[in-house]
Amino acid sequence: MKTSPSTDNRKPRIALFAGSFDPFTRGHDNIVRRGLEIFDEVIVGIGINPNKQPMMSAEARKQWIEAVFALEPRVKVIAYDGYTVDAARYNGAQFLLRGVRTAADFEYERNIAQINRNLAGIETVLINTLPELEFISSSLVRERIEAGEDFCDLVPASAPLDLIKK
Repeated sequence: MKTSPSTDNRKPRIALFAGSFDPFTRGHDNIVRRGLEIFDEVIVGIGINPNKQPMMSAEARKQWIEAVFALEPRVKVIAYDGYTVDAARYNGAQFLLRGVRTAADFEYERNIAQINRNLAGIETVLINTLPELEFISSSLVRERIEAGEDFCDLVPASAPLDLIKK
C-alpha cells in the first residue's frame, strides 16, 4: 500500500538552488518551480562573492526573490558566503538544484557535482532550462537595465522592479 507524502515518515527532501541572482530571472523562477515538483522545499541561496560588484545588494536580491515566491511557502530565501555545500548542510538541504542552459553549462555543473558528491556527500540535481527561456541570463537583464531598455519580459511578473538601482 502506497502512502501519501503527508502520512509517511520520510525526511523532507530539501534542495538548495544557489547563485548570485543579480537579478533573479524568469529562467531561475522556472527552475525553482520545477524543483518544487521534485522536492518538498527549495531554498534559494544568494551567494555573496566579495570579489564581485553586484548591481543589486544582497538584501535587495533577497527581497526580490521573496516577493516572487510570496505565495509559495515551500520556498525559503537565504544569503550566504563561503562554500555552497556548507550552506546546504547548515540549512538542512540534502541536494543542490542547478539549471543547465547549454552543453558547456552541463560539463561545468557535472564536474562540480562530482566534486560535491565526493567531498561532501551531497547530490546535485540538474534541470534543463526550457528552450524558450534558455537565452535569458542575469547578464542580459543587467545589460538591458544599463542601456535603459525594457527588461520586464526577462524577469518574473511579480518581481518588485523598484528594487533595481537605476
